[in-house]
Parts: sequence; C-alpha cells; structure tokens
Amino acid sequence: MGYLQIHAEILWPALLAGLLVLSTHVPLGREVLLRGIIFLDLAIAQTAAFGVMLANTLWVNRHGDHHHFSTTIIAVVAAIAGSVILYTIRKLEVRVQEAFIGILFVLMATGIILILSADPHGGERLKEILAGQILWLQASDLLQLFFVYVVILILWFLSQEKIGEWLFYPFFAVTITLSTQVVGVYLVFASLIIPSFCTLYQKKPLIKSYLIGITGYMTGLIVSASLNLPAGATIVWCLAAIGCLYFLFTGGLIMRKANTNKRKEH
Repeated sequence: MGYLQIHAEILWPALLAGLLVLSTHVPLGREVLLRGIIFLDLAIAQTAAFGVMLANTLWVNRHGDHHHFSTTIIAVVAAIAGSVILYTIRKLEVRVQEAFIGILFVLMATGIILILSADPHGGERLKEILAGQILWLQASDLLQLFFVYVVILILWFLSQEKIGEWLFYPFFAVTITLSTQVVGVYLVFASLIIPSFCTLYQKKPLIKSYLIGITGYMTGLIVSASLNLPAGATIVWCLAAIGCLYFLFTGGLIMRKANTNKRKEH
C-alpha cells in the first residue's frame, strides 16, 4: 500500500485518462460491434497514428521541436480521410470491406515505419504511439481531451438516433485520434471492443461495460506500478482478464446467443 501511495501522483492522472477514454469508447465500441465493423477502429487508430508521426516529423524537421496542436490537427485530418474512404465502401460485401480495412491498416502501419526509418529514436516513438505513455500523463494534458469528450458525449447521447453513417465515421475518427495520442493504438482498440463485447447481449450493457473497463484500468495500473511493467500492455491484458472472468461468471451468454442466431439463420 505504501508503494502505491508514493506513486499516487502518477497513478491518478493515468486512471483519469482511462476514465475519459472509456467514457466515449464504451458507447462507440458497442456501436462498432452492432454495425459489424470491428476492425474499423484499429484501421482508423493506425491512420491517426500515421498522421501523428507524419506531423511530428514534418514539424520537428522544420522547427526543431514538437507542436501538439498542429500534430493533433494533422492526425485528425488523416483519420477523417481514412474514415471517408471506409465510408465509401460501407455498402460493399463484408469480405470486400474487411480487405479494404486490412489494406488501409497495413499501409498506415508500414507508412509509420518508413517515416521513422531515419529517426534515431524511431523505435521508442513507435512504441509510444502503439502502447502509449499513460503513466507519464499530467492532469493538464487531459484538459483538452475532457472538453472535447464532453461535447462528443452530449452530441452522442442526445442525437444518437439521428447520427447517420455519413456523420458516424468522421465522428468516430475524431474520437479515436484524440485517444490514440493519449493511450496508444492498443489501448484504444481494447477499450472499444473488450468491455462492449463482454456485454453484447445483456441488459443495461453500457453500465456493465463501464464497470468492466474501469476495473480493468484500475487493476492494470496497480499491477503495472507494483511489478514495474509497461502500463499500456498491462492494462490491455487486465481488461481481457476481467472480461474473461465476467464472461465465465455470466455463463457464456454471448456464445449461447451467437449459436442461437446461427441456428436461426440456417
């Protein structure tokens, strides 16, 4: 306990960041699952990461330092561009959509490697954008995220039924871009999919998903601080572990429901 108290100044901003990410990613993740576009978020997160790296590289080469606002704008533009591409193919066969999403993902992933190929610190920067640096966040770093997410949540819950596909994709892209810069690609995907998947066919899914997500983040941060493990990767594993425990506790409702739906189709 003493160890955790000593590191409380590091842990609470990280937990606050996790709560902010979950606040938007749980409802968006459920929407992604219901729409059947599960890997959309991973492709858009990778596109946002590509935009971040491109912006940082161009800005640093020209000005010699980083500029967060310019980086965010370029990353948002890149993510929205990727979402527009995916929006245009939304009516195609599912296998075709999945192929496009896979191609976009691999292009953005390898694009990042090409951008960082001449950077002596490229490996570390790649690790940061994928796994995040959640333990090193300050409360001041989260102010912009807080205000933007408040607007996003208000718009989402007040006009969810009115948000058509043409607006959902860029809406989703902006949210994913901001989160990727804070917690990294892996945590973005895990926060979107794991809590929502575990409560997919249950009543009051949002409340249960939030509880799974919060428990996963809290457990991951404590384990990470106690064992000196990378925070982002640890939280992903803890989210998965909490999700599995919840899945077992609820008796595998998801699998039973999926099997029932499959039998109905036949």
